[in-house]
Amino acid sequence: MNRQPTAKPKIHDIGAMSADFNRNPYPVYAMLREEGPVHRVRLPDGQELWLVVGFDEARAMLADQRLSKDLARIGASSLDQELLGPHLLVSDPPRHTRLRRLVSREFTPRRVESMRERVQRDADRLLDDMLRSDRADLIEDYAFPLSIGVICELLGVPSMDRVSFRAWSNAINAPIGFQQKLTAFQELAEYLAGLIESKREDQSDDLLSQLIRTTDEDGDRLSQAELRSMAYLLLSAGHETTVNLIGNGVHALLRHPDQLKALRADLDAVGGAVEEMLRYEGPIESATFRFALEPVAVGDAVIPAGDAVLVAVGAANRDAGKFDSPEEFDVQRDPQGHLAFGHGIHYCIGAPLARMEATIAIRSLLERCPDLRLDAEPEELEWLPGTLLRGVRRLPIRCYQASP
Repeated sequence: MNRQPTAKPKIHDIGAMSADFNRNPYPVYAMLREEGPVHRVRLPDGQELWLVVGFDEARAMLADQRLSKDLARIGASSLDQELLGPHLLVSDPPRHTRLRRLVSREFTPRRVESMRERVQRDADRLLDDMLRSDRADLIEDYAFPLSIGVICELLGVPSMDRVSFRAWSNAINAPIGFQQKLTAFQELAEYLAGLIESKREDQSDDLLSQLIRTTDEDGDRLSQAELRSMAYLLLSAGHETTVNLIGNGVHALLRHPDQLKALRADLDAVGGAVEEMLRYEGPIESATFRFALEPVAVGDAVIPAGDAVLVAVGAANRDAGKFDSPEEFDVQRDPQGHLAFGHGIHYCIGAPLARMEATIAIRSLLERCPDLRLDAEPEELEWLPGTLLRGVRRLPIRCYQASP
């Protein structure tokens, strides 16, 4: 028998709890965790929703099918669904199962591994350019061009269109207003429709061309709207996650010189260090919205049917009930199952590519820059707005090239 809420829950006003929440949300998350794993909150932008901050509860709710990703099931809709079509992040089974199966037929580990030499070559070229001066912006000069180049190469997006795509992606994922976001979605939908049409007669081996042609055993294939929305998801998530992973990882190293020194002493350990970067300051602060299809009991709370739920993976990854000394950044920490890429059926399909890019990018940077330093005061860094993406807009660095 489902429990029903008996009293109006207390609302925690995040903005009132910390005027510095956008730059450093972790003290607020720690205060909330002390009271319980899930809370009714008001975000700084005014939205009221349920926020999950405990690790065990976050992991469970990421896989709980009583929480829907499809707004149509509660009589609502979203801009990406309306303008682009259904994709993995706004779908539940059985549609999600079908879409993921069709995409997984082409987005294989073998295809990802085939990009390794390309990633290394691009990282080397970008470092050559960056190191012509002793000052650089790690995001603008390295992390972004590396990640957008790789995902566009993978999908078959022309090089000349990448600057436009970055502007659309920024307006959608870290908007400064609704109209900016709406315009970006409209322009991106039109662009992707044209790109897909141009590839229908193309015999290229890029991922988007293959998705157009792929057919399941029963003859099923992706529709025009599904292709458009899938291209959007892979392009957007495929580069934003990696940009923030590289940026946040390097930022954490520069703020913890002892950890940077330890990693320099054993560059073969960069892959493991990337897992700690994902846990400590991952590229995604919260998973995308879920909505309760029925009353859901979590801890001492009951989330009513229809209410929005935000699973704060960044908060869960600093839960002392799961991780020893979670507020410490330790590149030698044993991987312990962080939630940076999600959990359950919505686990990030591009996680292997993001891990490979970050490992190559950070190792190459440390090899080429023996005296890497932050070239700004930490409080001067501008963090992305909102609770979805976690990253800085710019990361000024000083980077002196290693002697031949």
